[in-house]
Amino acid sequence: MLLILVIIFLFIIIFLNLRNFLKYNKKHKFLKTKKLTTFNKKNLNNWMNLTKKERYNLSKQDSVNYKDKRKLLLNEIRNEYKKISGENSKGNIKKK
Repeated sequence: MLLILVIIFLFIIIFLNLRNFLKYNKKHKFLKTKKLTTFNKKNLNNWMNLTKKERYNLSKQDSVNYKDKRKLLLNEIRNEYKKISGENSKGNIKKK
């Protein structure tokens, strides 16, 4: 009797774990298929077929990428300005 209960209990646990694994797998595959990186006039329909949350996440990701590019550009401009102003200040000191 005890052996039968243990076997039934093990089957229930295995079944629940298998079900959870399959649910996770389905969700994971679904998210991968919908991932699109760039949008333009040609694939506007693909953009419209995305859910509101996916569009929000993509636009948020685009804004983060833009912010990072802008930071890099500003750092390059600052470094270039420091070089130019440093050269000009050295030239002014030598002239005096």
